[in-house]
Amino acid sequence: MNTILRKSVLGIAGLAFTGGVFAGPIAAHADTAHAATAGKPVAVAAVQGEQSTIGLDDEQTANVKAIIAATKKAGLPERAAVISIATSLQESKLENLGHLGDRNDHDSLGLFQQRPSSGWGTAEQITDPEYSTLAFLKGLKQVDGWQDMPLTKAAQTVQVSAYPDAYAQWEKQATDLVAKYWNS
Repeated sequence: MNTILRKSVLGIAGLAFTGGVFAGPIAAHADTAHAATAGKPVAVAAVQGEQSTIGLDDEQTANVKAIIAATKKAGLPERAAVISIATSLQESKLENLGHLGDRNDHDSLGLFQQRPSSGWGTAEQITDPEYSTLAFLKGLKQVDGWQDMPLTKAAQTVQVSAYPDAYAQWEKQATDLVAKYWNS
């Protein structure tokens, strides 16, 4: 009985690790997304579902600007920033979260609630807004057709969340934030 339980736990842990590794930035694919997305507008074709919005303080606004700066550094268009900001709104409300003890999802940290144990980087790296955004964008670029798919599907493919549809509610606010700060 003890052996069966141990094998079951190890099997589940292995699946969780494997899922995190493949969802994380470790998988290497060619960077072909940039050429295909250059010059594409931020347009939100069809916002999915009811939209949420929150007021932002100075720290959250600084994190929006950091996500936009990292997106530009990666050479990606505004749509990538919209997906990144919507993802961060869902994962952390644009707060650079450290370890939250029992309130934490495993070892999730930072703006995107990335996990060191899943290959996203060290705790120090993941809590650096530029690094964590670039790591998220690296994962996004590996998603074939991310530029044209619904935001929630693109974000979910990178994040592998237990709540895959939750990203959609932030698309309007993320789009508005990118429109406001992209050229500032």
